[in-house]
Amino acid sequence: MADTDFDVIVIGGGPAGYVGAIRLSQLGFKTACIEARKTLGGTCLNVGCIPSKALLQSSELFEEAKHTFKNHGISVSGLKLELEQMLARKDKVVNDLTKGIEGLFKKNKVAHFIGTGFIKSANQVTVKDGKNETILNTKNIMIATGSEVATLPGIEIDEKQIVSSTGALSLPKVPESMIVIGGGYIGLEMGSVWRRLGSQVTVVEFLDKIVPTMDSEIGKLLHKELEKQGMQFKLGTKVISAEKKKGKVILTVEPAQGGKQEKIETEVVLVAVGRRPFTGNLGLENVGIKTDKAGRIEVDDHFRTNVPNIYAVGDVIRGPMLAHKAEEEAVAAAEIMAGQAGHVNYDTIPGVIYTYPEVASVGKTEDELKASGVSYKAGNFPFLANSRARAVDSTAGKVKILADAKTDRILGAHIIGPDAGTLIAELVAAIEFGASSEDIARVCHAHPTLNEAVKEAALSVLGRTLNM
Repeated sequence: MADTDFDVIVIGGGPAGYVGAIRLSQLGFKTACIEARKTLGGTCLNVGCIPSKALLQSSELFEEAKHTFKNHGISVSGLKLELEQMLARKDKVVNDLTKGIEGLFKKNKVAHFIGTGFIKSANQVTVKDGKNETILNTKNIMIATGSEVATLPGIEIDEKQIVSSTGALSLPKVPESMIVIGGGYIGLEMGSVWRRLGSQVTVVEFLDKIVPTMDSEIGKLLHKELEKQGMQFKLGTKVISAEKKKGKVILTVEPAQGGKQEKIETEVVLVAVGRRPFTGNLGLENVGIKTDKAGRIEVDDHFRTNVPNIYAVGDVIRGPMLAHKAEEEAVAAAEIMAGQAGHVNYDTIPGVIYTYPEVASVGKTEDELKASGVSYKAGNFPFLANSRARAVDSTAGKVKILADAKTDRILGAHIIGPDAGTLIAELVAAIEFGASSEDIARVCHAHPTLNEAVKEAALSVLGRTLNM
């Protein structure tokens, strides 16, 4: 085949796209990946998951130095924030990782095209890079173009005073005040960063609670912990408009159910009301690919669109917009193309909020089990009673396990506390393999570790905790 002829062309170089391209190549397909950015990794690596976690870590260390080092007998004087260096470290982390993906493409012989991919026909994709166009021929197409920032009517993002999550990663100075519109994962994480660095942060949320898809009990605990840290909340509040005036932004808000309007002044506004699938200008209409009302591409259980040789994965299809969900779908789709049995268990897709404390969940929430009439037992264990949590001075939160009342099979698990995003993996595996709470309780957990809280929560389901 010529250099423009491929077995599969992947459009998008984010977590779904680059992982899918690598797996396709491993399976013997001649594969190309088209990415609009100069660097691979998509939103997640370039302006999302990775840089935000770098800043979360840096800001946590800064806050520890200010407030908690003294508890460990460490005295710090002359503490100073070097924001420029902090941002430079974040950029270096991103740069090193994007180069790493380039190396993986070379190792796996994936052809990399820089430009926007446009579906010309079911077997042709045009790569547009400025004025240059290259036509690629292919037997199959995988759409993995991810998502983009959702906006609000009447609020124009300029990435200076009114920013998206992208602009919030590179503010040149710590704002005196910040209003975050949206009480979801992204808003709480980025709000946490700037609150720790010295900004007065207020979260404005349309609903009457933050992170509404989370288990309600865990969500309330997170709300309480964030308030303790100084973050303020205006729930059940609708943002009507934003006006920039004399270096400030003036928001007009009103109760979500209607009522008297008020104005709130702030230095910076972060718009974090979610994301939407990036499916515009892809040429979907050229081949008649169907989308739903939300703009998501419709696929069957094998990730095929209504055009048999065109697949779609990640944020452009239904389901949570999570990098790891996208990666799993891309691998499954690649294996299905190869005649294998690719599969994604959507009941075992964990969700993590990287605030402090972290929050992680998998499976059903207690609210969902109640609504569906499922008989269940709940087991809880607080980190306050965990030896390692006390030793590392991080006792906020708990582990909560939900199990079927008759079979004891684990239906859901929710953790708020230190390293929750790591601790949840044990429970993801447990649900994947159909384990019971007793299975977890009978597994030997090293002492002293945070993981012991998981074991104790499983024992709590059985009504026999040992350390509480």
